[in-house]
Amino acid sequence: MELMLTEWQTENLGLTVRVKETLFSGRSEFQEIVVVDTQEFGRMLVLDGVFQTSVFDEYIYHEMIAHVPLCTHPQPKHVLVIGGGDGGTVRETSKHPTVERVEMVEIDGMVVDACKQYLPETSEALRQNHSKVKLTIGDGIAHMRQANSLYDVIIVDCSDPIGPGEGLFTHAFYQDVFKALKPDGLFVQQTESPFYHQPLIKRLTKDIRSLFPICRTYLAPIPIYPGGAHCFTLGSKQYDPLNVTPRKLDFKTRCYNSELQKSCFVLPNFLQELLAGHN
Repeated sequence: MELMLTEWQTENLGLTVRVKETLFSGRSEFQEIVVVDTQEFGRMLVLDGVFQTSVFDEYIYHEMIAHVPLCTHPQPKHVLVIGGGDGGTVRETSKHPTVERVEMVEIDGMVVDACKQYLPETSEALRQNHSKVKLTIGDGIAHMRQANSLYDVIIVDCSDPIGPGEGLFTHAFYQDVFKALKPDGLFVQQTESPFYHQPLIKRLTKDIRSLFPICRTYLAPIPIYPGGAHCFTLGSKQYDPLNVTPRKLDFKTRCYNSELQKSCFVLPNFLQELLAGHN
């Protein structure tokens, strides 16, 4: 029997893929975890019915969430990744020669194990126990509360603002992020669809702007996400991505480049109007 899998964005809109095979299915303490092999996107991670990443397009998301902030900061050495259980963000972060240490705090160890087995390309740094990477299975929110002026860059690579990811989209969490960063630190967070999560984007931009003197939103095309476009929000204590010359990378990328670093912050009018006064 042919299997079709749909992520419902609203009750009237969904993205459906044809599944060749279910590779893994399990329920952790926090969520339902499924890895499927699809006709269109190849192997794909699905959490609580929401498409997270696929071997077809994961490089876009992971390069954009990692390299944009790391090339904005002139000398990132100590980086924290909250979430990111598929391993793609630490894979990209560990490539930067200035980065000496990457701490990763992921709440769900089953996600990490499933991705190491079924998404080996994405989780390469975790599978190989990269010398720069320290993985902790635990609560990123609690970790952030205890940190004080430790990190140059924090990357919040979280799932949707429901379930285990809900607390990562609050003013209290952003206060802890601010405290955990060094005096010239910055952070970035994936902040959902510019089409289907506008109230969320407006609220969290207001929260971040109340704490950080610089707050910028940027975009990337992500085919597996409904709508095909995705937002990221950057909060910085000192460095404005619109006014810095991004460092040149000495390794190959499939999506990111220095010209894209500049252009991704150019927002369409509807998004500029949504964020007017907050961005």
